[in-house]
Amino acid sequence: MKIDDPLALEHQVCFALAVASRSVVAAYRPVLEPLGLSHPQYLVMLALWGTDGLSLKDLSAALHLEPATASPLVKRLEALGLVARERSTSDERTLTISLTDAGRKLRSRALDVPATMLQRLGMSAAELVEANAFLHRMITAAQQSTEPAPTRSTE
Repeated sequence: MKIDDPLALEHQVCFALAVASRSVVAAYRPVLEPLGLSHPQYLVMLALWGTDGLSLKDLSAALHLEPATASPLVKRLEALGLVARERSTSDERTLTISLTDAGRKLRSRALDVPATMLQRLGMSAAELVEANAFLHRMITAAQQSTEPAPTRSTE
């Protein structure tokens, strides 16, 4: 495929990803509202439903967030009574995030979210599995892309 203008907005992967991300998050909003969760809070809960009792550092790594970004999310979930934060007795620097009973119970209500999102997006499970696999390959490639961008000579 020949691209006439390599700088055309519609040809930019970064643009398509940004719009897709905003659109998908917006589609989640009314589905998560009855659970009392924002999309970022839902991601934190997904991580904890998968592995309860994560350190803030491990939770941040799982979500690809800085701890300073994850911390306010955890605090809001704690205020909602869904998680508890506790300092490690063996290492005071380690903050462990655990589900409360309410947080564990919320999981059963969230079980409908994936099927509801399939329906809202009008896509098959196979299409979403394929898209997810592609996006994870793209994430890995982008994270491994540590070479600085080439610079043009002004001479």
